[in-house]
Amino acid sequence: MSHPHGVHRIALLFNANKAFDRQVIAGIGNYLASTRVSWDLFMQEDFHCRATDLIEWCGDGIITAVDDPIYTALRQVDVPVVAVGGSYADASRYPKGLPYIATDNAALVRLAYDHLIEQGLQNFAFYSLPLAPNIPGWAEERERLFDAMLRRDGLEGFIYHGHATTAAGWSDATEALMAWLQSLPKPIGVLAVTDARARQLLQACMMADIPVPDEVAIVGIDNDPLTRMLSRIPLTSVQQGTEEMGRTAAHVLHRMLHGADCSDTRVLVPPENLHVGASSMYQSVCSPYVMRARHYIRQYGCLGIRTEQVADYVGVSRSLLEEHFRRTLKRSVHQEILRHKLEIAQDLLRQGESSMADIAVRCGFTSVQYLYTVFRRELGCTPRAFQEQQLADARA
Repeated sequence: MSHPHGVHRIALLFNANKAFDRQVIAGIGNYLASTRVSWDLFMQEDFHCRATDLIEWCGDGIITAVDDPIYTALRQVDVPVVAVGGSYADASRYPKGLPYIATDNAALVRLAYDHLIEQGLQNFAFYSLPLAPNIPGWAEERERLFDAMLRRDGLEGFIYHGHATTAAGWSDATEALMAWLQSLPKPIGVLAVTDARARQLLQACMMADIPVPDEVAIVGIDNDPLTRMLSRIPLTSVQQGTEEMGRTAAHVLHRMLHGADCSDTRVLVPPENLHVGASSMYQSVCSPYVMRARHYIRQYGCLGIRTEQVADYVGVSRSLLEEHFRRTLKRSVHQEILRHKLEIAQDLLRQGESSMADIAVRCGFTSVQYLYTVFRRELGCTPRAFQEQQLADARA
C-alpha cells in the first residue's frame, strides 16, 4: 500500500534514547536527503516496541533495531522489513528470512583491544551489562569476543557485569563498581560495552581516587556526544559505522519496495573510527606524585587551577612536585595544565560544534584573544587555522 505520487509510509522502530539508534536514524535521514526517495516516516514518540505494533502496522515497510524477543513477530509482518543490529559468530542468532544490517562486533572489540595493547598495558578487563534473561545479544557477543582475544594472546582478563542502572540502586551499584576497580591489578585497560558504562567507570574512578588513565585506562563504544559532554576526562571511544548502517538499511528497503528479493541479504559494517581521548592515553609514570597530580589536572585543569592547588591535592610542597615533574615529564606543573587545556581546545575545534568564545570559556582561557595567543605561541597557528586544517584532513 502506498500513498499517491509514490510516497511510501515507513515505520522506524528505534529507541531514540540510545546513541546507536539515533545514529542509525541519522544515516537513514542522510540517504533520504541524498536521493529522490519520498517516504512518510512514522516514529513512536514514547518508544515501546511490542509485537502487536509490528503485526498491526498498516504502512509499506519497516526498518527496526532488533533483539531476540521480537524476531518471531518480525516474521509475521506482511510488509518489507529490514533489521539492524549486531553481528554474531553464530549465524543462527540472525533473524531468518530478513535482510540484516549488522555492526561488526569483532572489529569493534579488536579496535579497542589493540589500542589498549599499543599503550603498553598488560592487564585487561571488560565492563559488561548485568547478567539477566533479557541481556542484549550484542553485549554477550562483545564480552565473548574480548575473552577470546585475551585467551588467544595468553592473557588473563577480568569481566564484571555490574548492576542495572536504576535510581534506587545507584549508590549500591557505584560502591560495588568502585570495589571491583580497586581489586584489579594496576595499571589496567578496561573496555566498556558502551559509552554509558564507560562513563560509570570514569565516575567510579574519580570517587575512588583512582587515576585515569595512569592506573585505569578506559575505552567505550558508541562515541556518544552526550557522554562526551558529561565526562570530565575526555573518553576514548570506538565509533560504530552506524550512519553507514542507516544508509544501507534505507537502500535495501528502497529496493524491496520496488520488488527486489533481499531476504538473504546480510551486510557487515565495520567501525568508522577510534576517537582517542585522555581516558586511555596510558603513560608509564614512576612518580606517584606526578600520577596523582595529572589525575587532578585532567579533572579540573580547565577550571583555572594553579600549581599550588595541585600540590595541595597531592599533599606535597610545590617545590617537591615541580622537581618530580621536571624529572619525570621534563616540564613544569603549569606547562602540564596548559598542555591539558590545549588538548581539550583542540578536541573541541575538531568537533566544529562550538564557537571560539565558548571554547575559550570551556577550556579555562580568560578570553578569545588569550586563546589565540597561546595557540600561536605553542602550536604556531591560530585556533581557526587549526580547525580548518583538521576539517580539511577529515574530508580528504
